[in-house]
Amino acid sequence: MPAVTVDNPLTLPRIPRPAADGSSARRVSGIVTAHRQLEGAGFEVRRPFPGRLSMRDADPFLFMDHLGPQYYDPGAATGAPWHPHRGFETVTYIMDGEIAHHDTNGGGGVIGEGDTQWMTAGSGILHDELPTERMYKAGGRMHAVQLWVNLPAALKMTRPRYQSITGDALRMLTSDDGGALVRLIAGDLAGHVGPGVTHTPITYAHASLAADAQLSTPWNPAYSAMAYVLTGHGSVGAEGRPLSAGQLAVFGPGDHVTLRAARKAPEAFEVLLLGGLPIREPIAHYGPFVMNSRKEILQAVEDFEKGKLGRVPADQIAPRNFA
Repeated sequence: MPAVTVDNPLTLPRIPRPAADGSSARRVSGIVTAHRQLEGAGFEVRRPFPGRLSMRDADPFLFMDHLGPQYYDPGAATGAPWHPHRGFETVTYIMDGEIAHHDTNGGGGVIGEGDTQWMTAGSGILHDELPTERMYKAGGRMHAVQLWVNLPAALKMTRPRYQSITGDALRMLTSDDGGALVRLIAGDLAGHVGPGVTHTPITYAHASLAADAQLSTPWNPAYSAMAYVLTGHGSVGAEGRPLSAGQLAVFGPGDHVTLRAARKAPEAFEVLLLGGLPIREPIAHYGPFVMNSRKEILQAVEDFEKGKLGRVPADQIAPRNFA
């Protein structure tokens, strides 16, 4: 872990260190430790938000689940059978293992190591996320993150869309000293643009820092900014606040963010950097539906019950342990 890497980061475009004068480093305004809970057909995730950090505070994001890293014995892998969504986008990033996706809009396929699935639920969709037959029967290491990105009211009922972003399409960058490898999934970092096509303006990246390496990257001052630790430990922010696996740092205002890996660590400091333009609209949510009012939620439930969000194909109705 992770699957997408390079032999020599020094060959990659570099993110220049922000100027000492005229650039404001973001300080940490709060740290949240992800809580654990069961999801889908019974797999455990760590969830940094919502919880102590609400959907409103995470704006424009709604939800993040971190699965693993863990090892599945043969026949033990689980997933999320058919379920509906409306009003937002789901972004699934796989670092180890693989899952298969089907949806009622015709999207789908295997999401393998280093790949990202970007599904715009919009006006409504049904989908499932299950282990592949190979993953289920053989077992193996699994490590993944799913992020929900909110849509503004004007786009809540947009047409569903599916993007498959393979690992080799990620924009690969490095820090000014070559000690950090950055995989840009969506948005802009230091003038470099990731492959994900977003409705809501965001930046989403995965950084790996070697021991004692530092990454300071420009960050849009209008965007929120957060850092979530996948593995390892280090420090973040202008003041160097300690941060370990399963913890999320929320940054205050400024125009660049800083991460530093611990000086002596048995594993790399693996961090997700994310932020976006806050939508600042009312949020009404019920399970897999996120809208702007209770009336819209009731309509989503009614539409789902009437089959207006799609219907599960006949050959997919029977319960399955794998895709």
